[in-house]
Amino acid sequence: MTDLITKLRERLALADPVPVAFERGPVVEADGFARERIEYRGLEGDLIPAFLFTPRGRDTLGGVVVFHQHNGEFHFGKSEVAGDVGHAFQAFGPALARRGLVVLAPDSISFEDRRAAVRGVEPDLYDWLQHYNSMSYRLLDGDLLMRKCLDDAQRALSVLLEVAGVDERLVGVAGDSYGGYTALYHAALDPRCRWACISGAVCSFETRRRGGTGITLFETVPGLTRLLDTHDVLSAIGPRPTMVVSGTKDKYSRDADQVVAKIANDFITELRVDREHALDQERFDAIIEWIVDRVSDQ
Repeated sequence: MTDLITKLRERLALADPVPVAFERGPVVEADGFARERIEYRGLEGDLIPAFLFTPRGRDTLGGVVVFHQHNGEFHFGKSEVAGDVGHAFQAFGPALARRGLVVLAPDSISFEDRRAAVRGVEPDLYDWLQHYNSMSYRLLDGDLLMRKCLDDAQRALSVLLEVAGVDERLVGVAGDSYGGYTALYHAALDPRCRWACISGAVCSFETRRRGGTGITLFETVPGLTRLLDTHDVLSAIGPRPTMVVSGTKDKYSRDADQVVAKIANDFITELRVDREHALDQERFDAIIEWIVDRVSDQ
């Protein structure tokens, strides 16, 4: 797997992680946690805003970067992880902070406050076009959206490691759907991710191809399927603890059980339910408990 990861980093031209300077904003106190806005710069000099959730009234156990979902709602990013907008079962920030984790939730490029035309959580007619352009203009330049997103992800983890003040062995990544793809590839390529929770994002390329499932712009890398399949990426995370959450009726994780079965492993915890893509109470609670267990066992 070391050779595969080296080849993928080279294919993406992904730089090694670096320390990242950041600025802290005003703190807002809530029930069991505090939330503040963090800002730092990306490789291209672009501003990356994030919410930082810090436990209050209890010991800090560890830290996690939570990558937000897609759902065609480009006006939602970190604010959905915060529980301010969107789906209730995407509000991982408050839930994890109340259980003792420092949580960093950044906006992905072309989402929420990283849109070119507008900021905030109101939709804009051309949100989809900005997301499309974030891929297409990079391809014209010989660059890749995956490189940009994973460089951003590495920077988010660098910020979390600096700001959380916890043992680096207690820090991981998590995400559902689009955030799950980010967590999957980030954890495979960055050994600083000591564990990973991947929801609604483990499915082989062939199953997606047969089902006519759309490929995220994030994964649109010419020649990627000649280099790897999803089980290769997942396998590269091992032996670090990994949770794979999937639904039998979810086209984005339809064969997750078969993908996991291809890997000789004892590092994967699998939760498979007979449901659609959108998270529900059972999966949300299970993700929270698994992450808390990761930082409580040390």
